[in-house]
Amino acid sequence: MELLLPTAFVAFMMGISAFVVALLSGVILGKLWLQVVVWLLLSVVLILVCRRFVKPRRAKSKIQDAVLAETLTEIPAGKTGRVLYEGNSWRARCFDDHLAIASHQRVYVVRREGTTLIVMPEYSSIQ
Repeated sequence: MELLLPTAFVAFMMGISAFVVALLSGVILGKLWLQVVVWLLLSVVLILVCRRFVKPRRAKSKIQDAVLAETLTEIPAGKTGRVLYEGNSWRARCFDDHLAIASHQRVYVVRREGTTLIVMPEYSSIQ
């Protein structure tokens, strides 16, 4: 099951369902098809109910590892330009729409929106 399913959580819930059906098979469930149906339904219900209480691990974004970039072109106020980030040229826009950034200036990458980086200059004169 570990090879086919992405997490051990699903396999664990299916195993619990199998034990419950095994306990009920001698008492209530006599037919095999009824055991399979109860097992499937119980597995789905347990997975849906218990998933609310288990927090999935979030993949750490690589954009937080390297936050510095350098502008290749000027980034006019409210428009896009180009920056060099992790060895590649990216389209970039300034976080502040009223601020222009000159070329060959170091900037901080604030976030990413699709293929556009949102940046702020390393030394801004905002007062």
